[in-house]
Amino acid sequence: MADPIHQFEIVNLVPLFKVGSTEFAITNSAVFMFTAVVLTALLMLGTTLGRQLVPGRLQSMAEVTYEFVADMIRSTAGEEGLRFFPFVFSLFAFVTFANVLGIIPYTFTVTSQIIVTATLALLVFLTVIGYGLYSHGLGFFRLFVPHGIPGYILPFVVLIEIVSFLSRPVSHSVRLFANMLAGHITLKVFAGFVAGLGTLGAVGWAGATLPLIMVVALTALELLVAFLQAYVFTLLTCIYLADALHPGH
Repeated sequence: MADPIHQFEIVNLVPLFKVGSTEFAITNSAVFMFTAVVLTALLMLGTTLGRQLVPGRLQSMAEVTYEFVADMIRSTAGEEGLRFFPFVFSLFAFVTFANVLGIIPYTFTVTSQIIVTATLALLVFLTVIGYGLYSHGLGFFRLFVPHGIPGYILPFVVLIEIVSFLSRPVSHSVRLFANMLAGHITLKVFAGFVAGLGTLGAVGWAGATLPLIMVVALTALELLVAFLQAYVFTLLTCIYLADALHPGH
């Protein structure tokens, strides 16, 4: 059976240069990140440059995606949150394409790398802090002081709020990373059962039927999870950005 972890290995494809003992190269991870960016650009630019009154399929997809993200922002951060629309939409499109690309055989799942998801989560975290301080100054720290809390327990509540705020990048990144990692490992394990049993002849082919059905079902489930995790990641981003816009509870 093939090693289910091997699919997550980052491989240097095109060496570029070395600085001391550190080698810089174009990796499989970089290629699929770039691919996700290109697909995002093609979706929005390629389908809207020749806009039509009666949209075609691709233009309809772009418009539906646009409205979907805009409605998500309005429902969590209000109309004021639309100033972050380019940022939020870019995150949603990138994560969605990266997740879906990873389901295609012999590709690389970018979002199964904790360094990628952690970078995206830290980008959101620092944006919240930066914009919150820029817009509200020290008033941003009202975020940690909920209204209506009795004074004798306020220090404990503030401590809990601070710890909860600082843990956001961890939960934000690990949720996406863990779901993509676990799903792809499960797929690879069942696919390995199919390949292994298939070498045993007619009896093995019969025994491989159930794992094959599981592979098909898990692939469909992974496609659903790919969109669901992109949605959850984006929704949490909108909720966190709402704190930068309205720090008071």
